[in-house]
Amino acid sequence: MVVYLPSLTLFCHSLWTKKMSAAAALFVFMCLTATTYADHHQPCHSPNMTGLMSVMSFKGEMKALGAFTYDSMGKKLRFRSNESQPTNTSLGLDLLMFFDEGIFYEIDSKNQSCEKKKLQMALHPLDIPDDAKLYSTVNSGSASIEGEGLKVNVWTGSMPQIKGHYSMSVTMGCLPVTTMYFSETTPFLFRNMEVDLEIKDPDLLVVPSFCHGQPVEDTPEGTINSFLNEFM
Repeated sequence: MVVYLPSLTLFCHSLWTKKMSAAAALFVFMCLTATTYADHHQPCHSPNMTGLMSVMSFKGEMKALGAFTYDSMGKKLRFRSNESQPTNTSLGLDLLMFFDEGIFYEIDSKNQSCEKKKLQMALHPLDIPDDAKLYSTVNSGSASIEGEGLKVNVWTGSMPQIKGHYSMSVTMGCLPVTTMYFSETTPFLFRNMEVDLEIKDPDLLVVPSFCHGQPVEDTPEGTINSFLNEFM
């Protein structure tokens, strides 16, 4: 049976009152007009992926735009921004994340250098946390016209380390489409595009030779290293 969930409307309305950018407001509009289905699932886990990722603040500022490679089994992520898709306002980042090992590298291929750091938080926008809660199932666009809609599960959860929360829209095949992160600092919107279900270049997930033997840098007290914090 198709139902409209009042809680989803209240959730979207609360986001609207935060005076978000046009991108976030569009998401809110989709929430308000969506048809939702009451359902209960356990979080799925994303497959291997190669694609493009954009990061935008709710003020409309493009923080980063670049290519990613994700190994879902090995829990490895490479993200390189402002290379194949350069923009004047985006950050130039080259990050190699090893989530299971709790470390990551900030790579500078041009200068053949890198920094090796500890990960204090493994949360990232390409996989659903095990403790995420299913908020709703949403049809964005039209469910009755072929090719004019997308059905997604909306997963939500908290981020106690940075005093925030998140909302992830994930396809029925477990591909994250958009993720919104809300914290005490600037909220962010992550979008994944042009996704292929394969690792096209496995070498991107290998530590470059000039990083071998690099010591782990000391983390200043109070600092939280994570994929998300690279954009804050």
